[in-house]
Amino acid sequence: MWNRKELKDKAKKVVHKNYWTAIVVCFLIALFTGEFGTSIIGIWQSEDSMDPNYIVNNEREENFTETLNETQMKIFEAIEANLNSAMKSQKYIFKIWDAVTSFHINQTRLGVILSIGAALALAFTILVADPLIVGGKRYFLKARKGSNTKIGVVGEIFQKEHWLNVAIIMFLRNVYNALWYLTIIGGVIKTYEYRMIPYILAENPNIKRKEAFVRSKQMMKGNKWKTFILDMSFFGWNFLSVLTFGLLSVLYVNPYNAATIAELYIELKEEKE
Repeated sequence: MWNRKELKDKAKKVVHKNYWTAIVVCFLIALFTGEFGTSIIGIWQSEDSMDPNYIVNNEREENFTETLNETQMKIFEAIEANLNSAMKSQKYIFKIWDAVTSFHINQTRLGVILSIGAALALAFTILVADPLIVGGKRYFLKARKGSNTKIGVVGEIFQKEHWLNVAIIMFLRNVYNALWYLTIIGGVIKTYEYRMIPYILAENPNIKRKEAFVRSKQMMKGNKWKTFILDMSFFGWNFLSVLTFGLLSVLYVNPYNAATIAELYIELKEEKE
């Protein structure tokens, strides 16, 4: 049975052996996908919604944050960053909702602009961001086996015999997750149930959709709560990262976190074999 300390100890060794390439891989993934919530804002994560309702909600959030002291604000930012990271895969759905809302309030021109933006965000997520996330998992699975793992490992997922299958399965995972989030608690449970799908794809990019979902469900059975606690064990690191404006995440926390979850995947896989 796995435990957090062993996973983290193994992860630290992986990061130590592949430090600079691990930093570059995580930086690129954070930049293009928003995978790591406390480091940098991904290029596709723009929150420049022109929906009046968005502006009102944003103003409410600003009024709320104005009531917090400096320490409370840092904690709020750490929590918000992690929530944004958890919801990264569904963000294009919010853009689609903005477009629909604009048409509903008779702002046709705005609706068209937002629809184009939503379509571009959807295409980018499916064809680039999600396969890149899987490529990152592939890198860390290979990095645990040696030193100075090549960054090019990430690009192996984009080979024509893998790319489409990975993109489709990741897209379906995101859609199912989004639908489950309509039930609130169901979304959280399914997020953890589907947690190992990117790693399964990283190892087996041509796997069938049904098998990928079944494997992840089997691996996470009885492990969801422990994995949640594992995630929460990084909260202190993420808080410190906020204090350093994300620099600590870029230079250490992101690779450390990614390597830890890769170790978790290996442990869960071996337990089920």
